Amino acid sequence: MSTEPVPFTSDDYAARMRRSADAARAAGLDGLLVTPGPELVWLTGYRPTAITERLTVLVLTPDSEPTLVVPALERSDAESAAGAPTVRMVDWLDGDDPFARTGTLVAPDATMGISDSAWAMHLLGLQDALPGTSYRSLTQSLPMLRAVKDPAELARLDAAAQAADATYEQILHVPFAGRRETDVAADLARLLREHGHEQVDFTVVGSGPNGANPHHEAGDRVIEVGDAVVLDFGGLRHGYGSDTSRTVSVGEPSARLREVHEVVRLAQHAGVEAARVGAACQDVDRAARRLIADAGYGDRFIHRTGHGIGTTTHEPPYMIEGEEQPLEPGMCFSVEPGVYLPGELGVRIEDIVTVDASGPRRLNTTDRSLRVVE
Repeated sequence: MSTEPVPFTSDDYAARMRRSADAARAAGLDGLLVTPGPELVWLTGYRPTAITERLTVLVLTPDSEPTLVVPALERSDAESAAGAPTVRMVDWLDGDDPFARTGTLVAPDATMGISDSAWAMHLLGLQDALPGTSYRSLTQSLPMLRAVKDPAELARLDAAAQAADATYEQILHVPFAGRRETDVAADLARLLREHGHEQVDFTVVGSGPNGANPHHEAGDRVIEVGDAVVLDFGGLRHGYGSDTSRTVSVGEPSARLREVHEVVRLAQHAGVEAARVGAACQDVDRAARRLIADAGYGDRFIHRTGHGIGTTTHEPPYMIEGEEQPLEPGMCFSVEPGVYLPGELGVRIEDIVTVDASGPRRLNTTDRSLRVVE
């Protein structure tokens, strides 16, 4: 396994906040309002222990120091965050008006970017306190804010991918036939934690016809000999995401499964090879989709080819038709084509890929051939 990553410093967080405030100005915004969620973690290192109805918001404007408005009872937790030394704290007590308090930090006619995860009641409260303001979602305004990872972030993503790979290598040796999908899903969750994940986000185990549902929740179906089983699992390690998919055969695979799996394997390879500096995100999708369509399964590839990954397992950029964002060094995303045959089977193969100046680099390196399990 990889060594422990170097901790982010208060200087790292301060640089991110400055960059974000400058990006807001360039996007025509007067500032950013960042509520609990991935952006707040990325900007300050602060992840509230409980997200409640009490307003917590980081106010970033180009010409003022970063200010975190926080409930008084949570101030000590916020002050322990790695980025806290570079943030001014403004607390409020139960019974105070946190929206009026926040309003003193925002111009009365400002256009602000606000976290996608902000509660509607908080946005409405801010609008009441500042009726002249307007708001745009962060994803709409600054979709690439967190897309390019620095070396320390890539080290965390590498470590998360290695942990997911180790999990896959071990899951190949547990029994499948005669057990429920939920049993195998529990094995995946246990192994991810054993390999250093502090959070398990999903453990998809889609056996037989259930594999034709890309987001199938593991259920009580008993896995049978002859099933194809889609395994898709991941979570957070050191605060950064893992996400990988492989499809296995319980016992000897059918000719149909071998055919579909080979189509998906070649499509996944084509998608990865298209992930080069300067290519558009949609070029990755087109490369994978073209191969599947040429094999006659175009209408059975029913989702985008990939998504960005970082402090969450799904974030921009997205590998999808119509996304013309050029790929840059340091971008990190999944390449995960699939073919889904209702009532029969599904196949998906997924790796996390980062864009290097010299070409694409897979963070997941486990065997992508069709493996047989018992």
